[in-house]
Amino acid sequence: MAASECNERRPHTRRSRFSRRMVAVGAALAAAAATTVACSTDEEPLPSIGYMIDNTVTGYNANTVDGAASGAPQALARVLPGFGYVGPAGRVIADTDIGTATAVPGEQLTVQYRLSPGSVYSDGVPMSCDDLVLTWAAASGRFTESDESGAESNLFDAALRGGYADIERIDCAPGSKDATVVFRPGRGDTDWRSLFGATALMPSHVVARASGVTDLVGVLTGDDVDAARPIAEFWNTGWTLTPGALDPTLLPSSGPYRIESYTAEDGLVLVANERWWGNPPGTDRIVVWPRGTAAQTAAEEGRVQVVDSADGALGHTSELGETVDEATVVSRNLEQLVLATNGVFENPAARRALASCVPRQQLFDELGAATDDEESGPVGSRLLPSGSPLYPLVSGPSERFDTVDVDVARSERERSGQERIQVRIGYTAPDMRRARTVELIAESCRDAGIDVVDAGSETFVPSQLGSGEIDAVLSGTAGVSGAGGRADMEDARSALNSRAGSNIGGYANGRIDEILDGLLVAGDNAAVLGLAEEGERILWDEMPTLPLFLQPRTIGFAPDMRAAVANPTAAGAGWNMDRWILTG
Repeated sequence: MAASECNERRPHTRRSRFSRRMVAVGAALAAAAATTVACSTDEEPLPSIGYMIDNTVTGYNANTVDGAASGAPQALARVLPGFGYVGPAGRVIADTDIGTATAVPGEQLTVQYRLSPGSVYSDGVPMSCDDLVLTWAAASGRFTESDESGAESNLFDAALRGGYADIERIDCAPGSKDATVVFRPGRGDTDWRSLFGATALMPSHVVARASGVTDLVGVLTGDDVDAARPIAEFWNTGWTLTPGALDPTLLPSSGPYRIESYTAEDGLVLVANERWWGNPPGTDRIVVWPRGTAAQTAAEEGRVQVVDSADGALGHTSELGETVDEATVVSRNLEQLVLATNGVFENPAARRALASCVPRQQLFDELGAATDDEESGPVGSRLLPSGSPLYPLVSGPSERFDTVDVDVARSERERSGQERIQVRIGYTAPDMRRARTVELIAESCRDAGIDVVDAGSETFVPSQLGSGEIDAVLSGTAGVSGAGGRADMEDARSALNSRAGSNIGGYANGRIDEILDGLLVAGDNAAVLGLAEEGERILWDEMPTLPLFLQPRTIGFAPDMRAAVANPTAAGAGWNMDRWILTG
């Protein structure tokens, strides 16, 4: 990561109404915005920086369904970097430390990937194109199997799909630093630069060793599902991170940091990777404090210098007033309800019933608005960002759900054939903001014959929606519990594709799949508008998700931090942690 990139301007900061309400009851967050400063300093850095996030870190693989929804993308972006990373503006920036990606002229989109000559994992094994092949095989949906009922599922429990499914082949000589990625004819994906990015490239040699597969590239570029099964089994479950029980041989790093230890008492400890070939990190030791660790104790003892949390989500951030300057930023993370498409919500009328009584405007006013003079409101599109000039042209179908209509909600419930509906809403708890969201929805929907149950849990994972343990997930973009979202909205769109793992509600509509595939290659506004207009009409009628508002996030840094640049996207505040320096 180039040092100049850490000086990007911070996004506009705003204090939410929810945060102001918490101030009034004594659980305030400080509102002073940290000042952007240069990356270099002559002062002596302190040996460690504490970084607190509002999500769990339960695995090394941030590409599985639950891994992508966890805090792994924020905690491990500089442990497992890729060919690009998401910058503060929400767009992908090339990471030339890892290598280069160059489009080659021709009828089919072809990209030449070249890993840095010195790129090597912390265990001494060189990075190679084998790592790209593994990422592609897992996310592309190439390997599927059918259950006894004939239903088809992916062998790899991958969250992403998107452009990986459009790759026709990867030419890779095992062990080589070069890979030629050829896309299918007519699939010149506009977001190809987001592929093989931060946390996407996993150490393929670990998978080969653990699965006993000697020719990993040969198996994954072939069509033998049985041969690929042991690879998928380890990829899906072999990289679990359990505090107090790490196997370092499974966790080689390709970035400036590597994992040293992980315990509930001392957090997730990242230390400088001695084999890193790029600029050495500014601080040798970063301690990540995710949910499930002694983050509150660390905050009370002044051992937290960076915080990144949904505004009001963590009660103990009030302990940081003496050590961290905090500000609320409007993120690209879409707070939403993701609804099951079976059980009580098998009938779309039941999903529309809930949507008709959810107080979207009230939720925005209390939990989503960040100033008294708001130019925005509840989000009206799942396919286009609110800042797009096309947004007003596609968000019309959402307007009928802007105002609570208990009569319509009751009518839709009856149309679904249910006398009364119980809706269990799951989320990662404790979370004051989301608990308040569920409370307001419950109050609003009760008279419509819809009983809303708070099913928030410390052990929550999004996959519980598919298993029937809950009926709805209250989360951010693509089911994430913490930081999320990008400028191009591709992660949000992909989560509506019937073949994507991040589609945790199991929504399936063939025409929506076609629209999403079309948006991946749409090269002009006219094409985007036509597809998005049709897509939103279908989605607001079938209601697989209910958008609420853009999530305000509290991002704070110690006053003496260098290279402190807020990033209100899926990358989180730790996007450039290897540039952080704390003096004082």
